[in-house]
Amino acid sequence: MENIKDYMRIGIIQSMAFPSSFKDGQSLLESFKKVAADDYFDVVEIGHIKDNSIRDEIKKVIEVSKLDVSYAGHSRLLSNGLNINDLNEEGRKNALAALEEGIDEAYDMNAESFAFLSGRYDEDCKEEALQALIQSTKELCSYAQQKGGMPVLLEVFDYNIDKKSLLGPVALVERYVAEVSKEYDNFGIMVDLSHLPMLGETPRQAILPIAKHVKHVHIGNTVIKDPSMEAYGDEHPRFGFPNSENNVKEVTEFLKVLLEIGYLNKENRPILSFEIKPRPYEDSEVIIAGAKRVLRKAWSKVF
Repeated sequence: MENIKDYMRIGIIQSMAFPSSFKDGQSLLESFKKVAADDYFDVVEIGHIKDNSIRDEIKKVIEVSKLDVSYAGHSRLLSNGLNINDLNEEGRKNALAALEEGIDEAYDMNAESFAFLSGRYDEDCKEEALQALIQSTKELCSYAQQKGGMPVLLEVFDYNIDKKSLLGPVALVERYVAEVSKEYDNFGIMVDLSHLPMLGETPRQAILPIAKHVKHVHIGNTVIKDPSMEAYGDEHPRFGFPNSENNVKEVTEFLKVLLEIGYLNKENRPILSFEIKPRPYEDSEVIIAGAKRVLRKAWSKVF
């Protein structure tokens, strides 16, 4: 069987895997040490770290452990109620400034990429929201380019269940990437397996039309059968959670499509990261171990 590490760098999103770590700076630092000590992981995905002294300590841990880093600016928008495709220009500019600060932090943490998500929208003004998003993305790409060319990645989310983001359905994503890529090459799309059921799209439907723009991938799970069910929406429960959508079979199909388009390859190993979150009664390290086993089983079925 082909070695999975020959085709990808495996990562984990720290904020999801260790939600309890945010109660204080020391807990946050310890969670990064746990990731750093686990040589299964090649990449740690980080977000905004407010405490500068803790951020410096985390940076040292990452450097010593030789982990690669990617940075997500999502929390800078969501926690502050900001919308990068806001039709109010002042609101859009505020969101843009927050993400530019995130790009600065990403460079400081030696991250290799910066990610963000589109905001909510009104159906009657969807076209205007798309144009605002395109404009904002171009400005972010330009800002990152001036500082060194860091790739700017838009993560595709659900559009009508939880985050209710503009992007969204693949047909709209196609239009978006066509416009942004005309001017900038430090740009790409992040696809998350957990969001595909919420979009009503299979991996082939969601990925093939934008294959050349897929630059980053997450694998996770979701519950969408009924809003009354535990972990409904964008909660990223463990694989195989009751009433959920993704387990070994779905991860296998996803990996096959990623191989087909050349995303997974031996020449320039891309990132594939777990986005999994323990329920309040679950243990972070146990669900991480379970996720590794799911990926290993799925990979054994790919070839």
